[in-house]
Amino acid sequence: MTTTTPSDIRPDPPHSPDDGSLAEFGYRQELHRSLGRYASFAAGFSFISVLTTVFQFFAFGYAFGGPVFFWAWPAVLVGQLLVAACFAELAARYPISGAIYQWSSRLSNLTFGWFAGWIMVIGQIVVVAAAALALQMVLPAIWSGFQLVGTDSAVTSEDGAANAAVLGVILLVLTTLVNIVDNRVMSVVNRVGVTAEIIGAVLIVVLLLTHSTRSPGITFHTTGAASSGLFGALAVGSFTAAYVMIGFDSAGEMSEETHHPRRTAPRTILTALGAAGLLGGLVILGGLLAAPSLTDGRLGVDGLSYVLTSRLGDGLGKVLLADVVVAIAVATLAIQTAACRMLFSMARDGQLPFSRRLARVNPGTGMPNAPALVVGVLAAALLLLNFASPDAFLAIGTTCIVMLYLAYAMVTGPLLIRRLRGEFTSEGTDETGGRLFSLGRWGIPVNALALLYGLLMTVNLAWPRAAVYDPAGGHWYFQWFTVLFLAATVVAGGAYRAYRRRTAAQSDAAVQKAAV
Repeated sequence: MTTTTPSDIRPDPPHSPDDGSLAEFGYRQELHRSLGRYASFAAGFSFISVLTTVFQFFAFGYAFGGPVFFWAWPAVLVGQLLVAACFAELAARYPISGAIYQWSSRLSNLTFGWFAGWIMVIGQIVVVAAAALALQMVLPAIWSGFQLVGTDSAVTSEDGAANAAVLGVILLVLTTLVNIVDNRVMSVVNRVGVTAEIIGAVLIVVLLLTHSTRSPGITFHTTGAASSGLFGALAVGSFTAAYVMIGFDSAGEMSEETHHPRRTAPRTILTALGAAGLLGGLVILGGLLAAPSLTDGRLGVDGLSYVLTSRLGDGLGKVLLADVVVAIAVATLAIQTAACRMLFSMARDGQLPFSRRLARVNPGTGMPNAPALVVGVLAAALLLLNFASPDAFLAIGTTCIVMLYLAYAMVTGPLLIRRLRGEFTSEGTDETGGRLFSLGRWGIPVNALALLYGLLMTVNLAWPRAAVYDPAGGHWYFQWFTVLFLAATVVAGGAYRAYRRRTAAQSDAAVQKAAV
């Protein structure tokens, strides 16, 4: 297989002023550059998707942490803002698709960057599957007819887990089609969906707070928590916030399709995370204050869907749940798009199997079709785990968070080393002549805290707690699923890299022999 590196590629003359920054890195403009500032914001916000992820993991967070799990939210938000600030700097300097892979490669070396991209793209595929599973938390609550398998809609039941897989596969078919059609269609769907989600989230917050029956002081209690002690409640309860506040780097992933990416992407990375963090925290607080009961067990099983329909009535509650369905669909689309861009970027450099096919862009639509199909098929295959056991729901959800957190650390780590060596510059201008986004003298402390936070959260999320991952017992592979999946990902990546080196060496030897 022929491989290329950024320095091997000679770009065509740029087609617009924005394309010049891409040509600077040795690539030609193939993806269609049609996204403005709001579309860039929507890319990051829809990956985070407050309504999708909060509705999906609220029940889990409450079941293990009780009301006090709310305080894990601001802690995670601060940590992720530190990471996002570092990413904003990198998005301004390297406005290229495949952000994590490109950033890590340019800050360290190609091998380390390749593993960062490999772990990230596998994690993104798992996130696609996890997001699609969220439909089970909402659709059956709107209409029982959406329970296509069995009668029990709880995701912790065998019927609910199987039905979640069926609904998820249907959604993946639709998002894959949109990811093939045209990036303008994808952008319109994304923007409309994000607008509807923001309006719905604000409305949900207002209605829940106006229907509250208790004071915010309840958030200092561990009522109904399964975890032992305050630390345990917060450690496990932080899974909800950790799952919600990932994917803000998607604005950087879409840089090659964004106008003025050096100026736009850094700002939209931070605003997407900030907006999602604020709205998500208020939704969780509103749910805790308005819940009919904190002790009847339903809040730890049915989550926010139960709060909406019981407090606001079936009519209004189901309308708001329909808005959540839109958010889930758009989130799945956005996450799949980000994974497609990562595959495309790595394949363009000849760094993946079947690179030539994966790097091909449809000139009419500006979309890389093969990556969309690969991501859709692999995510659908992961959903089949839900037929094996309801515990797969949590295993898939937690695994994807760990993968992304580790990939993030593989960027913030090399970035910190470059800063300490004085090799990371804050100089440069964006497309409008303004200064590039920079942390200035705060760069080292912010970067160091971002790396420390990321590593600690990775360990916390991956820790094989039997009470969390295998509550029923007898499924050791679910208890260790995250660790095993990560190990398998690294081993598979290492095996592929070794195979590439061996075949490249054989090819070089054959060329030298023929020359003689």
